[in-house]
Amino acid sequence: MQEHQPECLYLELSSHNYQHSLPLHTSSALFLLSYCECTSFKVFLVSAKPDTDNSQSWSEGVCISTYQHSLDVSVVCVKDLPALVRGCRLPAVLGETGRYCRAGLAVVLRHIINRTCEADPSRMDALSLLGFKKTCLKACAEVSQWTRLCELSIPSAVEAHLQQPTNPTQHLPPALLSLERRLGEPVKVHNDDKIRRQKLQDQQKKKNIQKTASLDPRDPQGGPVMDDAQLQEFHSANGLELRAALAKLSVSDGAVPPTTTRWCSDIRKVKTTVLPPLEHLFAEGLYFTLTDVVLLPCVHQYLVRPYIVGSAVLSQLPLLMRWYHRVQEVPGVLRAAEACGMILSSIQAPAAGPSTPAEEPQPSQVDKESLVMTKEVHFVGGPRPTMTKLKECGVEAVFSPHPCPSWTLPWDSLPAAVNPTEGKMSDVRAARKRQQLNNLVAMVTELARPGQTVVDFCSGGGHVGIVLAHALPDCEVILIENKEESLQRAEQRCAELGLTNIGLIQANLDYFTGPFHIGVALHACGVATDMVMEQCVQAGAGFVVSPCCYGFIQNTLKFTFPRSKMFLETLSYKEHMILCRFADQTAVQLPPERRLIGKQCMGLVDLDRARAAESRGYSVRVMTMEPDSCSPKNNMLVGVARHGPGGYHDT
Repeated sequence: MQEHQPECLYLELSSHNYQHSLPLHTSSALFLLSYCECTSFKVFLVSAKPDTDNSQSWSEGVCISTYQHSLDVSVVCVKDLPALVRGCRLPAVLGETGRYCRAGLAVVLRHIINRTCEADPSRMDALSLLGFKKTCLKACAEVSQWTRLCELSIPSAVEAHLQQPTNPTQHLPPALLSLERRLGEPVKVHNDDKIRRQKLQDQQKKKNIQKTASLDPRDPQGGPVMDDAQLQEFHSANGLELRAALAKLSVSDGAVPPTTTRWCSDIRKVKTTVLPPLEHLFAEGLYFTLTDVVLLPCVHQYLVRPYIVGSAVLSQLPLLMRWYHRVQEVPGVLRAAEACGMILSSIQAPAAGPSTPAEEPQPSQVDKESLVMTKEVHFVGGPRPTMTKLKECGVEAVFSPHPCPSWTLPWDSLPAAVNPTEGKMSDVRAARKRQQLNNLVAMVTELARPGQTVVDFCSGGGHVGIVLAHALPDCEVILIENKEESLQRAEQRCAELGLTNIGLIQANLDYFTGPFHIGVALHACGVATDMVMEQCVQAGAGFVVSPCCYGFIQNTLKFTFPRSKMFLETLSYKEHMILCRFADQTAVQLPPERRLIGKQCMGLVDLDRARAAESRGYSVRVMTMEPDSCSPKNNMLVGVARHGPGGYHDT
């Protein structure tokens, strides 16, 4: 049996003034490799310098010999990267077949942990990094504040700080102030009640020991003095949270240290609302997770700057300083840090004087992202006033005629793996899915030319992309999906079909940066549709998009609504959100009148998207998929750039 080659891990190597250094994303990945003692990857540091010599050990700013005793590390130039990797933001992992790429910090780090546990199932300390239900940093940065903080906000803020000239009086990066605030938030864990009752019992035990301790007349304070047995029991009643956190790194079920499961009556009767709160130990609360692994190199690089050490600015970060020291108590952290050449410091923050109180993080300064993402909009009334207002300004939903309403793929003659009938999909749902695919494939084949690249964004299990790869053998098809389970199903189907013109990328869609000619997305939820269209517009590519989940649309860091000048001049954000919420009222079980209003709202929201793309040089058609019963969300936007064949910029 032929032995598989190791997967290749590609990490960025920065160059400043002809000196090489490790970006914080790279430092976090290398730290995790050392912490997990993972040797499953061949590691490449990717240099933008064209004269990179793969055989030399770098001594300019970074020496890879630090890692060579445990990792297979070498340097490669960007131009020599495999095409699939070159089209992604680093870090990235390329699988053994060269057709499956994982990109983005969170995706890559989670994959390193999975590979570690596959190689050694006893590594519960590594598995516990994924958190409860293994969801730590699983959601994309657009919807998860923690992923956004770890992947974007903290690394970019610290790297911007490191590139500034020394300035002891500079303000703290807002992202660090945001982290400081989060470290002060109440702790919530899935077994919260159990641990808090154990803490209450320990507190009572501590009080009883103090009461029963003998009094030493030689003690000038007349305080209680404990014998050795009492002293040991007294200390065991302290630090429950830390003991629980450290136990999770070694106990297979991640439980707290042995605790009473049947409480005495006075403990059992205490209301949950009055139980003692848990101490916030690590970044996300009680347990050491992947979030802490990502943040440690970032915070360390900030704290060890010469003009930061001993400065009054650290007095504004007491919780962050306590976190930094506590992380060093986790088994394996100091060893991993030393292996990475990262000497963790015992630096202490100076006490803040009465005239210099700790700076209070202000929402306007600290967490604009979360305010933008979580702002609640309260609605009064229905969509009719908003629709009337648009109509008075000459704006109504208009749908273009479908150019080929009866076109269909020859499903009966296609290989079984092309059909969307896998898993538990019912016959009725599979029939509707085939109808949806007929519409998208018809539009893509109308636009595509031999040799072009088609990207299936938010691909899921590959229903659209696999059909396109089979139907367009002269085109390259790339599937982009964040959910590993879905993409693995797509990979199995591709292998069964023997497709060689398809690549798979597990990443958030904005981590794909490669050139392409057509973008397609079937039922991209909420703002994901806008992200897909933006990717296509920036690439000058055509797009065929079927939106979904209009009710999830809201302002984000990248997009504000309405999108077009015409709608901005007519509607407020709140009025546009009314359209979005009622655009979801198209389910078949609803009354026909309400469904009609929902369809009109869908048309108006998509008309706004179309007008925004048209203002940037596109021709866009908003049409209904045929038959319209194929889905309650049956709109389809087809856009082509007015310059360049196939909607692609000629360069």
